[in-house]
Amino acid sequence: MQRVKYSNSSGPSERERLQSRRRFIQFAGAGTAVVALGGMHYLSEDLTRKALAETLPDGRPRLPPGQRVLSQLKPMGGEEGNPSPGAFRLTVHGLVEHPLELTFADLLALPQVTLAADVHCVTGWSLLGAKWTGVPVAELARRAGVKPEARHVVFEAAHGYTANVPLRDATKDDVLVAHRLEGQPLSRANGAPVRGLVPSRYFWKSAKWLTGVRFVQKDEPGYWETRGYNNHADPWREERYG
Repeated sequence: MQRVKYSNSSGPSERERLQSRRRFIQFAGAGTAVVALGGMHYLSEDLTRKALAETLPDGRPRLPPGQRVLSQLKPMGGEEGNPSPGAFRLTVHGLVEHPLELTFADLLALPQVTLAADVHCVTGWSLLGAKWTGVPVAELARRAGVKPEARHVVFEAAHGYTANVPLRDATKDDVLVAHRLEGQPLSRANGAPVRGLVPSRYFWKSAKWLTGVRFVQKDEPGYWETRGYNNHADPWREERYG
C-alpha cells in the first residue's frame, strides 16, 4: 500500500475522489493479487485453506470473502506518529462528563485485557487469532462518563487521521486501545506506542498512532471515508468502497 500523508482538509476534491477510486480498484479489485505483490513472504496458503473451512459462533465464515491469510501483521504505511511512550498522551473527550488525558503509564494502570482477534485489511489480507493487549474502549467510556446523546466514536491519530465507528460497535468487548501484540510492544510501523483495534471492521478503522477517542452525536466520516471508502466497512459484506 502506498505511503499516505494524512490531511486535515474538510473533504476531497473531485480529482482526489477519482484518484482514490483508482487506488481502491488497484488494491481491492485485484483481490488476492494485492497480497501476492505486497506480502508474499507473509502469505500462508495452509492457513487460508484452514480458515475457509471454519465458521464463527454466529455462523458466518471465519474468513470474509476476498481475503487470504497472512502469518504475521503486515505494516500498511501511513505517516508515522511519535513512538515514544514518554511523549504519549491520549485524550478521551467530546460528549463526556469527565474528559480524560492519559499518559502511557496512566493507560497501563487501567484494567488490561488480552484477547485473540482476527483482523481484515481492505486490500485482501487477514491476520487470524493474533493476541492483542490493551484497554477496552468501553472502560474508557465508563470512566469518562459518556453522555446519553453520544452515538458515534471518532478515533483520532497522528497528523489529523481519523476513523469513525458507531458507539455500539466501538464499545464491544473486543475493541481496544491496544499497546501490545503477541506479548510484545507494538512496532513503530504498526502504530507504537498505541493503536485502536476494531476487529469487526476493515482494518483502516483500527487507527495507528492513536492520540484521542472522541464521543460525538453525529457521524463524522474519517480520512478514508471522505475519500470514497465505505463508511461502515463490514468485511463480511465486502463494504470496501462507498
